[in-house]
This record gives sequence, structure tokens and C-alpha cells, in this order.
Amino acid sequence: MIQIQNVTKKYGPTIAVDNISLEIPAGETCCLIGPSGCGKSTVVKLINRMLEPASGRIYIDGKDSRDFKPELLRRHIGYVIQNVGLFPHMTVAENIAVVPWLLSWKQEKIEERTEELFRMMRMESEHYRDKYPRELSGGEAQRIGVARALASDPAILLMDEPFGAVDPLNREGLQAEFMKIQNDLKKTVVFVTHDLDEAIRLGDRIALMREGKIVQYDTPEEILAHPKNRFVSDFVGADRALKRLSRFPVSEFMKKSVAVRISDDVDAFLAKTRKEGKPRFVWLLDEHERLIGPVDSRHVHTPFNREEDVMEADCPAITVRDSATLREVLSRMLGQGVKTIPVIDDDSRLVGEISILEIEKVTEEAALEC
Repeated sequence: MIQIQNVTKKYGPTIAVDNISLEIPAGETCCLIGPSGCGKSTVVKLINRMLEPASGRIYIDGKDSRDFKPELLRRHIGYVIQNVGLFPHMTVAENIAVVPWLLSWKQEKIEERTEELFRMMRMESEHYRDKYPRELSGGEAQRIGVARALASDPAILLMDEPFGAVDPLNREGLQAEFMKIQNDLKKTVVFVTHDLDEAIRLGDRIALMREGKIVQYDTPEEILAHPKNRFVSDFVGADRALKRLSRFPVSEFMKKSVAVRISDDVDAFLAKTRKEGKPRFVWLLDEHERLIGPVDSRHVHTPFNREEDVMEADCPAITVRDSATLREVLSRMLGQGVKTIPVIDDDSRLVGEISILEIEKVTEEAALEC
């Protein structure tokens, strides 16, 4: 747990953080968001004592942070920044192992932890461990930055716009990976972002700041449904019901899909589908249950002809991962002009589908609450 009590930080006559109080429960993610210069990053630096407050107290699990030496405190708090900050003269594996090495872990334990983190980041150790940061893409470097922050298994993780410099596609992937990791590890996370959609998707709570003060501190649902004042209402925008779709994972709303493998008797399956009045369009899969494309069961050749009967489709463009949100699904539907989207897992295997009807139900409920 992190408790910030009446903390103020000044730079000469300028007040960067103005008498704020905040309590972040253990195992939750608190997103700090607000206009540029509102004090978000300053709060993070105050927590790990890169900066000292002019007044007020910060407690870590009930202990005053001033009772720790700053350098020792930081070794037990993971820290991730926008530009990663990997050491260019160290290999990827050495970068990950920096804090365990400073904590005098045994080499065998460091190696085990490094290999564990490569797996956690879904990166092959053999391929990445001996590379240098200059050889990584932006998304890969960001993953290594997160791995380094988690290396000593800290209870607290501070993340200052960690995905801000990453392209939108990699950004969504990193957000999904972060959510999986957080669901497993339950760290206490302070996450600075300028992206409201990111805050809504990732945060258990959101602290909206303005001019060094906290204007509203609440759950994403509460902020969207009941903005405290005009500033909060304007900040979250008029499409509050739509933004709430970022809170809902597709895995909770997808339904079982009608699909057939190319190695099965496709003609018999399609005939049965027509006879039973099942959905008109079914998904054709390869032998590994990966999507080939949609088939219109009413208009097929006999016998089935793959070249003629599978409708043209850009499969990566018409699919979403099971870690996606309903907002991503809706965006994909509008972009591709479809009403149903197949859902795949990390191995690209079909696991279900979701239609516009499910999203309409959620948006109607959200609109009523807003």
C-alpha cells in the first residue's frame, strides 16, 4: 500500500504538487492522468525519493519512506520510464539482472529469474539475451524495461508513460501483456499516462490531476459515469459511454463460433449447418485450428472448393485477440465493415466470435449509467 498524505513539492515559487493526499491499495493499479505539467511525473519521483517533498509524508506499507536510504528504497521499487533507459553497454540479460546483482543475489538465482522474465515477456531467451539495446525495436526495448523493473520481484512498480513512445499497434500489445502480468502478480502500480483510454483500460483507480491538485480520484467507471465537475466532464469527453468499452475484455463477451477444419468433411458439415438453421457464415480452419476465412454455407459448390467457396478476407485485419477490449472490437468492425469478428488466442487459433449485438447491449447499459 502507498499512502500520500498532504504532500507538496515546490520549485522556487512554482508549486508542482499542491497538498495532495492519495491512498493506493496493495495489488491495485492507480493511473495518474491530466494535462501536461499537472504534476503526474513529480508524484512518481516523490514516491521513490528521486525528489523530496517540501511538506507532507509518504508511507510504503505503513512505513515512512524517509526511514529508508533513497538508494535502498529504489532497489525495492520497480521503475519504468518512457524512453526505457536501458544501459547501452550491457546486454539484454545484463540489463534485466542489474537490480538482483546490486542486491547480491547468487548467480544461479539471477539466471533463473532472468529466464523466467524472458518467458513472462514472451521473448525467446536464446534470441535476445546476448543482444544490446541498440539491436531492439521500440516494443522489444519496452518489454525489457518492464522485465528489468520486475527482476527483484518488487511489491511496487512505478511506470512513467512507459508506452508513450511506442507505435499504436505495439502499444495495444504491451497494454495487453501488462494486464496479463498484473493479473498474475498483483503488484501495486502507479502508472502515469496522458492517454485516457489507456488509463481506463489499465487502471483500477484513476487520479485526474490539474495544476498540482487531484481533482477526482475514483474508479474508471465512476469517473466516466459521474464526473465530479466541469473540468472532469470535459476531460473525459462526450463519448463517455463509448470509452467505457475499454473496460470490458472481449473474452467475457465472446460466444462459441461455428467452425470446421479443412481436414474434416466440409460438405457434410455445411449441409448439417443449413439443415439446423445455424448461422449462415461459418469459419474455415486449417489443421491447427487457425483461421483460413469465412464460408457462406448457402452458396457453396458441391463438392466444396476451397478456391471458390472461401470468401476473400484479410484474416489479421478481421480478427481480434482474446485479450482485446470491446472498444478495439468495435473499431475493427467499423474499419472492416463487418458485424461479427472472430476471436483468436496468442497462437492464432480460433476461440470464439463476437457480434455487434453484444457491444450494443453493453453500450446501452453504459449510456444509462452515464
